[in-house]
Amino acid sequence: MDKYDVLKIENQLCFPLYASAKEVIKKYKPYLDEIDLTYTQYITMMVLWEYGQMNVKELGERLYLDSGTLTPLLKKLESKGIVSRKRSAKDERNITVTPTEKGMQLREKAVGIPEAIEGCVHLSQEEIVTLYRLLYKVLGKEPQGMDFNL
Repeated sequence: MDKYDVLKIENQLCFPLYASAKEVIKKYKPYLDEIDLTYTQYITMMVLWEYGQMNVKELGERLYLDSGTLTPLLKKLESKGIVSRKRSAKDERNITVTPTEKGMQLREKAVGIPEAIEGCVHLSQEEIVTLYRLLYKVLGKEPQGMDFNL
């Protein structure tokens, strides 16, 4: 075994994770184009649709996004009129994000997306559940639930 074998791309766990994520996200693109959202904007809206309102720090933690990524993303969503951002009167560093009425209406257009891309991975239901659990384990978290879609 050559000492450089560890540097071969086929010997890296990170590469198939990266490539798989990229390929799955690519499947979303035509559906997200119809509602004028990027994938990152879409997952942001999914969290806001679920919780209704959230501060930026919590939102970033839930999405694994840093403020350098999240701030411009939220500004873009605000410019589209689908979220509003408000500073806390108690602590101006704390910003709360809330979906607007237009943002909540967008949820109706997005509701069919998970079903539309359901077959984008060629795994059995059992394999999907296993992968889901393993990916959450990689993240150091317990799975959020088993009623999930891609």
